[in-house]
Amino acid sequence: MSRSIKLFYRLSGIILAIVMLMSMDIRAAAGENTTGSREYLDSLTVGVARILDPSTEARVESSVSENSAQVSAESVTSEESVFSSTVQEEKAEPVEQEQPESNLVMADVQNALNVRAEASEDAEKVGLLYKDCGGKILERRDGWTKLQSGDLVGWANDEYLLFGEDAKEMAGEVGNLIVTIETDALRVRREPNTEAGIYVLMAQDDELDVIEVVDDDWISVAYGNEIGYVSSEFVNLDFHIDEGETVTAIKAREKAEAEAKAKLTTNQGAVVVGADDTRLLAALIYCEAGNQGYEGHLAVGAVVMNRVRSGAYPNSITGVIYASGQFTPALNGKVAKVYGGNIPESCIKAAQEAIGGASNVGTATHFKRAGAHDGIVIGDHVFW
Repeated sequence: MSRSIKLFYRLSGIILAIVMLMSMDIRAAAGENTTGSREYLDSLTVGVARILDPSTEARVESSVSENSAQVSAESVTSEESVFSSTVQEEKAEPVEQEQPESNLVMADVQNALNVRAEASEDAEKVGLLYKDCGGKILERRDGWTKLQSGDLVGWANDEYLLFGEDAKEMAGEVGNLIVTIETDALRVRREPNTEAGIYVLMAQDDELDVIEVVDDDWISVAYGNEIGYVSSEFVNLDFHIDEGETVTAIKAREKAEAEAKAKLTTNQGAVVVGADDTRLLAALIYCEAGNQGYEGHLAVGAVVMNRVRSGAYPNSITGVIYASGQFTPALNGKVAKVYGGNIPESCIKAAQEAIGGASNVGTATHFKRAGAHDGIVIGDHVFW
């Protein structure tokens, strides 16, 4: 073969390699523009998954890094180097990378778990992690886990904790996916379109329980006992789990409860805002089951009182109702508004009977919309 022909083949090989690389760049650029309308929904989905399985973020970043790797045109110096690179790529075996474990942790106790300043049974107690409470792992060593649950940071014995899939399963059972409104006023509509009727206007920072992410633009939510729809553009999607309490917070709460009880006694039953437990429970019952029959009212009241008596939750009606991540109407201010207004007599009666020990759901401590869990179905809710 003549020298000119050899040179022709070598130049052809280099030109072909450059064309292939440019084609790869064009396809990659085109691929980057295909996310379009799904970008917001994907951010929501990844956000929720990151809470239950924070390793999601690492996997997403890893995937992006792998897909964005390009062969530099500067490395193509000869026909031999191009051929060698191609052969290596064809022979390369896919390497399965070990995925990092989820950093979610859940308490696995009947009542409450001591959280300590150091990884030792003799260390100072800094707070309590109640039944169904969760948090994130900060560090693990020698059978102990340093965790953060709300304001509580400390060490807990691994014997009383759940990790990995077990923790995620429990979180899914007891936690709530909610949307927080991030605009001055948001319409909760009857159907997922902008022409549908409106149930109500919700204020900024109000919260609603999520039923499902319908599509890129709409999220279905529980509004009372109806299914409403909100625009995903104006809300933040988050997952709430009960949080632990620091020793300081426990002492402050117990002091406030003692003062409230003393004030009630002094006033011989006069209504004191924030201290009338019967009225507070009745307000919650109305918010959660206002359009249900009396049996539904009593069942909600019984759930609250079962928690108060169990020892696994705060030991007061106020503490249980305002526990982080549990009763959405309490968190978004709806209970407070109802408390100061007119509460139906049936809700007040149900609160009184529940406080007196009546229950039509046994020892149930949870409820959700019927169909979301196995248990005792009363009206539109299931209790367990």
